[in-house]
Amino acid sequence: MKAPLYNPNGEQIGEIELKEELFGIEPNLHLLWEITRLYLANKRQGTHKAKTRAEVNASGRKIYPQKGLGRARHGDVKAPIFVGGGKAHGPRPRDYYTEIPTKLKRLSLLHSLADKAQNGRILVIEKFEFQVPKTKRMAELLDKMGLNKDKTLVLSADYNKNLYLSGRNIPYCDVIEVKDVNSLEVLNHKYVVIEKDGLEKLEKRLAI
Repeated sequence: MKAPLYNPNGEQIGEIELKEELFGIEPNLHLLWEITRLYLANKRQGTHKAKTRAEVNASGRKIYPQKGLGRARHGDVKAPIFVGGGKAHGPRPRDYYTEIPTKLKRLSLLHSLADKAQNGRILVIEKFEFQVPKTKRMAELLDKMGLNKDKTLVLSADYNKNLYLSGRNIPYCDVIEVKDVNSLEVLNHKYVVIEKDGLEKLEKRLAI
């Protein structure tokens, strides 16, 4: 399996071999669904809350006598049956966080990258050369690589401040280090552009 290789100016200069035993596996879609559900759940604040009848700010007096009017029996206006009353069995604050096993994180990353590779959506660049931050140059580079303003994940081999600053103001581009990537980031973008040195680091990480 191969991926296109580009020089720092965004010109294709050939192809690079991707390890078949890593990028050639059959993507497990159910695994990707399950891990995505967990990642998204872990992002939730869980601060949702509705007031119960005990928490609603209103009078606690009985609205009319129990007997004699021929109407249904009621207590105060805070009962859930009334508009403006408390909510019965409403949402309460809770923690959605679930610890994701390291093995599952690695496996899901492997399968998400395999899916991208098999659909021709992994591109490799020799090196990102940004002496100073330049958003315009970054946008031109991605456009020259034929990405057409589609959502793109840029993976740098190491921390590159100029690269990060060049890409952070482009709405369809996200820049992170290879060591920080996970399957949710990969699946959330159409293309993955990775530095050549970063690809080697990624393959070592996935081969463990």
